[in-house]
Amino acid sequence: MSNSISTVFDLPGRFYRGNLHTHTTMSDGTLSPAELADAYRSEGYHFVVASDHFWERHGWPITDTRDVRTPDFTTLIGAELHAPQTKFWEVWHLLAVGLPLDFAPPDKNETGPELARRAAATGAFIGLAHPAWYALTVEDADTIDVAHAVEVYNHTSEVGFGKGDSWSLMDILLARGRKLTAFAADDAHFRTPDAFGGWVQVKARTLCPDALLAALKAGHYYSSQGPEIHHIDVGLDSIVVSCSPAWNIIASWQGKFASRSIGYGQTEAKLDRRALGDADYFIVTVVDESGRKAWSNPIWLKGRS
Repeated sequence: MSNSISTVFDLPGRFYRGNLHTHTTMSDGTLSPAELADAYRSEGYHFVVASDHFWERHGWPITDTRDVRTPDFTTLIGAELHAPQTKFWEVWHLLAVGLPLDFAPPDKNETGPELARRAAATGAFIGLAHPAWYALTVEDADTIDVAHAVEVYNHTSEVGFGKGDSWSLMDILLARGRKLTAFAADDAHFRTPDAFGGWVQVKARTLCPDALLAALKAGHYYSSQGPEIHHIDVGLDSIVVSCSPAWNIIASWQGKFASRSIGYGQTEAKLDRRALGDADYFIVTVVDESGRKAWSNPIWLKGRS
């Protein structure tokens, strides 16, 4: 079958597994940057972001991890940024990946949207961190007009609070016309079993920070808790998904508009694109026998501005 719409799976390069959100002893984590890199490398990851809280009042800096890079494992420089305030919380939680090390701390009068814009102006990838954990509203989220993505699954929020899933906010923002992507991450502090539970698979030509950052900003990745998505072929009437063994493979848009294939051990499903109605986009979800999920980014059927 020839594709009418190309996806990340049709791009050149390979997938690199990485974690975009975690903390070290440079803020409130329990592992040093070197120990963090060793932990993720030993679990088969290709890169990690030590996104420590960049909080001047605590003396917490942007963490420099360049010295832990190796030929087969790299890091991106990033931070979790904070500024007052959201409707229900005293500070914002904004993930910025690809920050320069000399990025200035937030000014006491700087708002969350202003801080996000300043970080984005440096070329950083901006994500809305764990929205469900701190009850981020749609109205608040809409003010971050430079956001690239929503952290739709945060493993620490799930393990510690049962609030790891933020797909509801993502769906509403998409319905309001926001062109966002969706990422999963650990937010690990290594105080509890909060690591290795959610990650991104980024499609890039090389394992270098600039290539990975460019791919993230372009949405050239998918997210997972365990399953692998091997390919998504979009035809005029069908969507063919190839994946690791799954019991449920779903293509969904809004509300009732979905097509699914249920059956243990399946590695390919031919889904009915017509069941999506007049969809602007759809998302593929793959669920394995343990209930772990993998999600595609939105696949746009009517163009992307």
